[in-house]
Amino acid sequence: MNAPFQPLSESLATGASHGAAQGIVNGLSVDVEDWFQVGAFENVIARGEWDSIKTRVEDNVYRVIDLFAEADVSATFFTLGWVAKRHPNMIRRIADAGHELASHGYDHARVFTMDRAGFAEDIRKARTIIEDCSGVAVTGYRAPSFSIDHRTPWAFAELAEQGYAYSSSVAPVAHDHYGWPEAPRFAFKPLPWSPMIELPVTTAMLGGRRVAAGGGGFFRVLPYAFSRWAIRQVNRSDGRPAVFYFHPWEVDPDQPRVAHAPLRSRFRHYTGLGKMAGKLRELVHDFRWGRMDLVAHREAARAEDLFLSAPDAATADIAA
Repeated sequence: MNAPFQPLSESLATGASHGAAQGIVNGLSVDVEDWFQVGAFENVIARGEWDSIKTRVEDNVYRVIDLFAEADVSATFFTLGWVAKRHPNMIRRIADAGHELASHGYDHARVFTMDRAGFAEDIRKARTIIEDCSGVAVTGYRAPSFSIDHRTPWAFAELAEQGYAYSSSVAPVAHDHYGWPEAPRFAFKPLPWSPMIELPVTTAMLGGRRVAAGGGGFFRVLPYAFSRWAIRQVNRSDGRPAVFYFHPWEVDPDQPRVAHAPLRSRFRHYTGLGKMAGKLRELVHDFRWGRMDLVAHREAARAEDLFLSAPDAATADIAA
């Protein structure tokens, strides 16, 4: 039986991480994209402009690798094929450091903007580039902006058919930018005919409601104590690993400013950049962390069968 829910005020005051004491290894992940490729700027910086913009991703990834080395932790780098193609030395360095390389698609197109054929080509192209650069197999995938949701049940079928072992593409919350609030909070098997599992990004329960607690802008904007409380809740009360993510550009406070972007986009993108590296150092020392393929392997045995794409619909889609 799970431990009773611990009030936020009480949890924030507790000492060492209970999750670490339990031996739970949480999933640490980095979505490798450059500052100009983010969803917040997709309507103000066109893809056709990307090749004319000086990239900063390689230096930022090296900062992240060094930060992880300080804490002796391994992570998964969900990488855009577009980035890998232009920075093959960076890809090899990630692999040489013992981290997992996984796919983030080719050029950050959201899944629900493609049909199945387009999605199939996108993930095939990205995987080929990453594998050719690294010399290691890619078995994991994360959709840009967590864009697998109720509109794209065929995406799981395509990933399984292409041999992916796991996906981490669902944000089980309501959000104006993404989200699938009806999805499970923890690992589930979306297909009746495949062992592939989905590892949703972490949410916590606060006042009977799900709240996003898996990283990104929430981690930068909110006090670190909130993330520590949320991960402890997931480890202690739920007995499950957290899935945390961030981006290399988030450790780069000197990146260019896009003055003509909407105010909300600028707030989400730039707030807290100067404090991000310090917060990450706290995070990687407060909990136990590992690669997402390790978490997927351990969670596979207790992932619930929840066929959000009905078996008959999935079968019909495959036949098509």
